[in-house]
Amino acid sequence: MKKNAIFFLLMLMSVLFFNCKSTNLKLSNEITAEKILGNPNYQAMCFGGYRDKTRDIEPTISQITEDLKILSAMNIKVLRTYNVHHTDTSNLLKAIRALKKEDPHFEMYLMLGAWIDCKNSWTANPLIRNEDSDRNPIEIAEAVKLANEYPEIVKIISVGNEAMVKWAWSYYVDPSIILKWVNHLQNLKKEGKLPKNLWITASDNFASWGGGSNDYHVEDLNQLIKAVDYISMHTYPMHDTHYNPQFWGILENEKQLTEREKIDAAMVRARDYAITQYNSVSNHMKSLGVDKQIHIGETGWATLSNDQYGNTGSKAIDEYKSALYYKLMREWTNKEGITLFYFEAFDEQWKDNANPLGSENHFGLINLQGQAKYGLWDLVDKGVFKGLTRDGKSITKTYNGNLNDLLLDVKTPSLLNK
Repeated sequence: MKKNAIFFLLMLMSVLFFNCKSTNLKLSNEITAEKILGNPNYQAMCFGGYRDKTRDIEPTISQITEDLKILSAMNIKVLRTYNVHHTDTSNLLKAIRALKKEDPHFEMYLMLGAWIDCKNSWTANPLIRNEDSDRNPIEIAEAVKLANEYPEIVKIISVGNEAMVKWAWSYYVDPSIILKWVNHLQNLKKEGKLPKNLWITASDNFASWGGGSNDYHVEDLNQLIKAVDYISMHTYPMHDTHYNPQFWGILENEKQLTEREKIDAAMVRARDYAITQYNSVSNHMKSLGVDKQIHIGETGWATLSNDQYGNTGSKAIDEYKSALYYKLMREWTNKEGITLFYFEAFDEQWKDNANPLGSENHFGLINLQGQAKYGLWDLVDKGVFKGLTRDGKSITKTYNGNLNDLLLDVKTPSLLNK
């Protein structure tokens, strides 16, 4: 009788375990982009796990798993990737699936990027903007393969990254190229060759979505706006502290404020500048008779720079201003039901490997020493990262947590002439 009771108990536990795993998989498949986007319970982040100065040295699955645990502890549940050139994206998907198998409550979903560039990009040959590079069809095919292989994780495919903005001189394409591939993916959904609830978009600068000058307002862009499931736009006030500093600096009537109050006011204007760019895209979209969701596919604020944004330039970059921007943008987007893919989770030094102090290497919220920058100090205080490591290092605070030391590196922008 005792043996039968034990056998029955084991069978019941087995059934409950497999039912739990089955329910988790079912829920993962039921979580769609439509339910994720605009939902503040699904915070988003741009992700790259590279540690070294070259992309030839890729993060291991073990390293990616470390990163995923850190991001999950931060309540991040949606990640954005940029291409499928290397194995880091497929390894990311493997790591997520393994963590889901290990813990039925673990949630992480993907906005999967397919890189797009024009014919002869990155060569000495003449650039042909209205033709594909040889790589584009391979990127799209691999993105389709991964979306079908990991339907419980991949909820969005994004065609291109800043692939239409004209300052991306080395590779930008005419909107017709992006439109072609978006339509291709939408047709695969209709044919049952992609999950029907998978959303298709393109991620590009606000100007490329019609929020900038009139030379972007072409018919192919109009058709693209109608073809995507939602618009994924980028906004970077940080860059415009140099290129278009209409909002940046200290106003005449702010001269009597404390230095920190002056900086706080400048950062509020930076946030409002991003909102203006968001509204410009919304207005253009609605002028076409289209009313779709617009989410922010990328924005961020670097913490270190020896270029035009640093202390010899616009004096825009440091950990204090970066933390303010992160906080202000999260508050605004959460309130308005806008998903914000913040750029980015971790510093990556391959992006400007010839200049270690270049701003491109320092957009992360966590640096390469496993230190949380000022924007995340409160999470360290709350014990969010307790027991977690990155490359064997516990997550601690930059500046040893000394705010006064941090503030010594914070410069006040010059008086703004209006």
